[in-house]
Amino acid sequence: MNPVEAFLPETYTAGVPYALFGALRATRPVCRIDEPAVGAWPAGPGFWAVFRHADVKHVLRTPEVFSSHLGATQIRDPDTPADLEFVRAMMLNQDPPDHSRSRRIVAAAFTPRAVRELEAVIEERAAALVDSVAGRGEADFVELAADLPVWTLAQVMGVPEGDRRLLFDWAGRVIGYQDADYAGLSTAALEELSPIGRAALAHRPSSAPRRPDGRPMNPRSREALADMFAYAHALAERPRPGSVMARMREGGLSRDEFENMFFLFAVAGNETLRNGIPGGLLTLLDHPESLRLLLDRPELTGSAVEEMLRYWPPVIDFRRTATRDVELGGQLIRRGEKVVVFHASANRDETVFTDPDRFDITRAPNDHLSFGFGPHVCLGAHLARLQMRAMLRAALDRLPGLRRAGEPVRLTSNFQNGLKTLPVCWGTDR
Repeated sequence: MNPVEAFLPETYTAGVPYALFGALRATRPVCRIDEPAVGAWPAGPGFWAVFRHADVKHVLRTPEVFSSHLGATQIRDPDTPADLEFVRAMMLNQDPPDHSRSRRIVAAAFTPRAVRELEAVIEERAAALVDSVAGRGEADFVELAADLPVWTLAQVMGVPEGDRRLLFDWAGRVIGYQDADYAGLSTAALEELSPIGRAALAHRPSSAPRRPDGRPMNPRSREALADMFAYAHALAERPRPGSVMARMREGGLSRDEFENMFFLFAVAGNETLRNGIPGGLLTLLDHPESLRLLLDRPELTGSAVEEMLRYWPPVIDFRRTATRDVELGGQLIRRGEKVVVFHASANRDETVFTDPDRFDITRAPNDHLSFGFGPHVCLGAHLARLQMRAMLRAALDRLPGLRRAGEPVRLTSNFQNGLKTLPVCWGTDR
């Protein structure tokens, strides 16, 4: 049992190491993990990993001790002090009261009432996506499902129809940078882009930008995302009334805060569902008794989605930094050290979930942490759940006999629990 496996991105190419997590919860629930070099990415100082549900909750609800601001929220440190200062302007990387101020600016767009107003159009879009492939008898469900969160974000943000694929590409480049297939993603068709979309492409760096010292450039840096930020500023010149972009422009955000807020919606609001929807469906298809139950009892769709989120958490982990010396799980964590909470492990904690490795779409209560906890609980959780329910129901209702048609291919990432392909087929004649 080598805890470093929990850090290595290639571990997750084969699957989330739940057996390792379980062993560590039992024997070393808070443990020190090395941070070796990965490919061209240099080694880091290591971090404290937190595996138990109660400890993960404790870290997430006490920002005064475990800060999002000090070192940001990714395991890998930003490359330079300037990079750190820039990403600290992101709501995700702020502590109260700055975080509370940023959240209030955009929160109205994600209230339950605001989400309910989008429900019908999202369900219509999900149905249209499924209908577009129904006659083929087979499809890659990752590719099919990826359009729904991109389309929804475009509605919320006021992004022109032809520019949707830019959101897809930016999310892939940032989240999938550890995977060669995603690091240089470019699927947007030039002829479909709006004028501001075409103009933004002129600012795009090379597919593998590097720092002056030859090391890879952090994909979250301003330089690596120059095209995205150029687009954000151009879109903000003429925001659609009532859109998130309009709220951001009117909210008194600084330049750094504005760019980072756009980043957060374009990437986090996209990639989490791009992974969560196919992962949830794969889990259901791999548990035929649950699939049959859901087909017989569609009223279980809500609880099925919650169990999918627990069983296949889209986000594997998040990082904090200790603001002072503190004891956690019997370990002394020093001020300034990294603390990484593993949501994927917390969701299988046997002290919280009965038979945690069993997929049970009737599970209640279901205190999973896939949307986080504490002040940083996911702002778009209601919208994410709606999209998952809509896509799941559309697929099950319109693709009779839906099943796997081959082996899925996983994303290489120690952050996002993702799939690159999920071949599925349907019908009775295949």
